[in-house]
This record gives sequence, C-alpha cells and structure tokens, in this order.
Amino acid sequence: MSGLRLHSSDASPFVRKVRVLLIETGQADEVEIVPEQVTPLDLEPGFTANPLTRLPCLERGDGPALYDSRVITRFLDDRAGGGFYPDPPRLWECLTLEATADGMLDSAVLMRYETAMRPEALRFERFLEAQWGKIARALDVLDSRWGAYLAGPLCMGQIALGCALGYLDFRHPGREWRTGRTGLADWYARFAERESMQQTVPRG
Repeated sequence: MSGLRLHSSDASPFVRKVRVLLIETGQADEVEIVPEQVTPLDLEPGFTANPLTRLPCLERGDGPALYDSRVITRFLDDRAGGGFYPDPPRLWECLTLEATADGMLDSAVLMRYETAMRPEALRFERFLEAQWGKIARALDVLDSRWGAYLAGPLCMGQIALGCALGYLDFRHPGREWRTGRTGLADWYARFAERESMQQTVPRG
C-alpha cells in the first residue's frame, strides 16, 4: 500500500467518482478503502479525518487529508499521469461538465435527505420540486448540447456525469430522467458498461 486511505461509502456518488477514477488509472490496489457511516444528523461523528465530516476523504502519509471529490480526483489523476483532466482548451469543457454533474448530485442528495431523514409531516414538497427542476434543466442541456463532447475521449467530466446519472437511478428512479432525452440515455447505457462502473454500482 502507498499510505493512501480513502474514507468511503458504497452509497455515495461522490465517493464513486473517486473509485471509478482509481480503477481507470490503475490505482485501485494502491489505496485502502475505509468504510464510513456518516449522516448530516451526526452530532458527534466518529469520522474525523475531514472536519466537515463529508465523504470522500483521502488520507495521505505525507500531508494533510484531502477532501471534496474534485480535489481528490485532481490529485489522483496527477499522481497517475492519467490525463483525465485534459489540457486547455478542452479542460474548460471537462471542468464545466464535472461541475454540472456535481451540481446535479448536490440537488439529488438534498432530495434524498429531505425524504429519508425529515419526518414525513415536515417534508417540503416545493423544495423537492425546486431541486428536481435544477436537475431536469441540466439534463436537458446535457442532452441537447453536449453530445459531441460526450462522444470524445474519456475525461473526469464524463466520469462525474456517469456517476450522477447512476445516482438518479439509485435514489430517484421514479423521476424517470431518461424520458425525452434519448441521446443522453444512449450515452449512459454505453458508459455504464465500463468495468469501472460495473465494479462501483452503489449499494446501501
């Protein structure tokens, strides 16, 4: 082992991004996976490597822990020389795609918390629909404008998007995100067959 320890959850789409990149860059066997149980309601969490108590978190033997999936994936891509963050000008599209996917995930995770952790009588339906509206608008743009980029070389933006779409299937299947978005649905069907995606299917 290299002294790298990834604090992880099988249900987290942000952790999945990191794990997919580890597999794609041949680093999976070099990082110890440390399972964690973390929720927003923890008053005294047992997980302290990240003071924000959020996953993923990558502990290193030679420096402070890294957190936020985009920081960790940049570090791991650089470590492996993977090229999943391409040189400019393609880099800007890659980063925008990753930010879009992560923004969708932020909304999708908030929806999950609203339904799984808030008492039913206190759930805020307008909030849920507003979060889904953000996701739906992003899906429409990705379907209508990003087809050529998604057909290009594999990058971290594509990995992030694949993990985001997988999370929608995992936690929000009733929203049927594929409806009216055949181009994006076809891309994801192919992308989800990658070995790295098959090995990291969410559970929990």
